[in-house]
Amino acid sequence: MRSRKVLLLVLAVVLLAGGIATTAAAAPAPFTIGLVMVGPYNDQGWSQANYDGIQYVVKKAGVKMIYIDKANPADRPGTTVSQLGESLVAQGAKMVVFSSDDMADEAVKFALAHPDIFVIMTSGSQVWKDGKTYQDIPNMVNIMGRMELSKMIAGVAAAMTTRTGQIGYLGPLINDETRRLSSSVYLGARYAWTNYLKRDPADLKFKVTWIGFWFNIPGVTSDPSQVADDFFNSGYDVVVSGIDTTEAVTEAAKLAAQGRQVWAVPYDYYAAYQTSPQINLGVPYFNWGPAYLVAAKAAMAGKWQSHFEWNAPDWKNINAPDTSAVGFNKGKALSPSASAGVDRFIRELAGGLKLWKGPLALQDGTPYLDDGKVATDQQVWYLPQLLQGMEGQSVPSK
Repeated sequence: MRSRKVLLLVLAVVLLAGGIATTAAAAPAPFTIGLVMVGPYNDQGWSQANYDGIQYVVKKAGVKMIYIDKANPADRPGTTVSQLGESLVAQGAKMVVFSSDDMADEAVKFALAHPDIFVIMTSGSQVWKDGKTYQDIPNMVNIMGRMELSKMIAGVAAAMTTRTGQIGYLGPLINDETRRLSSSVYLGARYAWTNYLKRDPADLKFKVTWIGFWFNIPGVTSDPSQVADDFFNSGYDVVVSGIDTTEAVTEAAKLAAQGRQVWAVPYDYYAAYQTSPQINLGVPYFNWGPAYLVAAKAAMAGKWQSHFEWNAPDWKNINAPDTSAVGFNKGKALSPSASAGVDRFIRELAGGLKLWKGPLALQDGTPYLDDGKVATDQQVWYLPQLLQGMEGQSVPSK
């Protein structure tokens, strides 16, 4: 009798263990997100901000992340971005994020070829129904942050700091995005110059120099370190970066170590304000995590809908990690008076201040916005030239 009880007990244990094993084997694989980045995943700029954004989703939603970085012609000659997307799908990706504007055509190609894969085209406008290039792509979402606002804050910091009245902008390549962002810095700088410092706008010099890509490619782009040095050596004492990497900060720090009064503003990555703190005025940055999380949850829940989003900061706290799409972290080199000017400007923006408001003209004098007219989203997104008062090239060379 006892042996029978023992046998039954052993049988029950075996069945229970088998049931546990069966349950474990049946557990679904985690939802996998693939990320394609134009630069290194740890560039302390645009690509790292996107990398951290997907890492945020990993932590919040338990998804799996795979990625490919350095997706550009110099690092991966002969390989297309859509092919890189294919390789991520082969590794199990159910969602693919193409995280650079120059990937737009390849992202569309990939999305149309893979209607069963969820696609995010970061910084694009392909599925913006009110945009100029709308396409009906059901599996694509466009996500962008309203960096124009954070760039205006950077402009205020620059204008409140400059001693020479000369601000340089280290630009990447020329397109709608980079025109509107550099112009936003100018608008913020001009506003602080005239309203806070009570200076003549004619005395503010603002110049944009483009290197030709988002970061340095030797033999292809202009050297951003040299461009930054050219600014500093010709009277510009603040350089605001629009590229993915930190050359503006690095060069300013070198000159400051030699006794020069110069400052810089990096871009993209929230922690970049900590680099070379003696000359760093702060960083306008993207916080991709919250928007990527919403998109991933919608995909996993079967609630995905193609759409375009252009996300504003959380005005209760523009640096809130769970709610604000863009922010501005102050640098230690920002003086108390400049810091107060930045705070004042943020309050005014939160209260409804509009700087994309007429009268404004384009660089060649063409009227852009009539007196009192506020620009539409389309007018800002598709800015055709730099603004009047800015020096620099407005359209790419043919």
